[in-house]
Amino acid sequence: MTDQEQGFEAHFHFLAPGCLGPYIDNFAAELASAGYTTLSIDNYQQSIAHFGTWLQYKGAGIGDINAEVLAAFAGHRCRCPGGRRHKKLSRKYVARVWRFVHYLNQQGLVDVAQNKAEDVHPVSVVEFSDWMLRHRGISTRTIDRYARLIISLLPMLGNNPALYDAAGVRQAIESKASRYSRGTAQGFATALRAYLRFLASQGQCRSGLEAAVPTLPQWKLSTLPRYLVVGDVERVITAYDADTCCGLRNRAILLLLARLGLRAGDIVNMRMEDVDWGEGTLRVCGKGRREVRLPLPQDVGNALLAYLEQGRPPVAIDQLFLCVPAPYRAFTSSVVVSGIVRNALARAGIANPPSKGANLLRHSAATSMLRAGATLDAISSVLRHRSLDTTAHYAKVDMNMLQPITQPWPEEDTPC
Repeated sequence: MTDQEQGFEAHFHFLAPGCLGPYIDNFAAELASAGYTTLSIDNYQQSIAHFGTWLQYKGAGIGDINAEVLAAFAGHRCRCPGGRRHKKLSRKYVARVWRFVHYLNQQGLVDVAQNKAEDVHPVSVVEFSDWMLRHRGISTRTIDRYARLIISLLPMLGNNPALYDAAGVRQAIESKASRYSRGTAQGFATALRAYLRFLASQGQCRSGLEAAVPTLPQWKLSTLPRYLVVGDVERVITAYDADTCCGLRNRAILLLLARLGLRAGDIVNMRMEDVDWGEGTLRVCGKGRREVRLPLPQDVGNALLAYLEQGRPPVAIDQLFLCVPAPYRAFTSSVVVSGIVRNALARAGIANPPSKGANLLRHSAATSMLRAGATLDAISSVLRHRSLDTTAHYAKVDMNMLQPITQPWPEEDTPC
């Protein structure tokens, strides 16, 4: 046994990484640069050493590592050194080994597919996604959602667009409407209209067939906007402790939502170069790739600067806001931002809020601007609404403005 293997046994509790030993130190250095703690790195090293020991018992080397070998390691009845007596390894334990194998992949030492169950979309759906991206300016997240909805509809529509007819299109949407909520069914209808327009533009189906997609009733603007009063908004903003990296990040996000009425997706996509410190503006690229510059309020600018100087890890990632737990990475979806708002509401002690997502602060910003005397045009510009009718929805919360235009209720003896 070599001196290096004896050192490994002392550190890894009788486990000998074997053929994996020469690569552990560099892998540990990569984890440290990604923000992993010493304890987490040690856990990774223990898992890798266990895998190396198991490979030795099986008489396998680094060139034998593949998906089948990893699956066998994950399912083996462990009797390896170090006092282990487990029927199976935990998913988290095996995930550490997969992470190491991915590192070996990057070094060109093994060839193991990382995406074990990747969906293969039909050719027409792939072409539809590309068409939406190039000609409609739709975000990739929306395109992915449309693709999933279309794939769910294809068994009912069939694989030959030339045979699509109005009855089949209508029946497909009605089938979804009977099983899903109104909002989800409306999503199926919207995606199918776009898909049929694409097929018609390519000459694959009859033109105008999208008109056969039934319109589902949805009175989206019939209720009052859901918002928080000014005092509750301030409580939400100060809910997080500004002495921690996570608190600095979350406070900056909450201020952007509450002061500028940004969407959760705007936060996810925001990049370092979007902030113009000299001009005091923030560039926001929203729906349909519409790019605008918004003035940066003083408190928002201060919060962003505090996060960049004290909270954001010094890593080469374009996105402005990053996940705090290692590995450092950008937000994967707007769900993360809504989760920050939901936790802030709970921390602020706001019981039964009208909603718990990021849009709650967007609505609160709009109603606050309206009550401060801002015009609907100004509010529409800040919120980046395409139609002023959408902004007019917030006018319903200003009861003082609505009272002078209300009409008296007709007397009982007044003829209709």
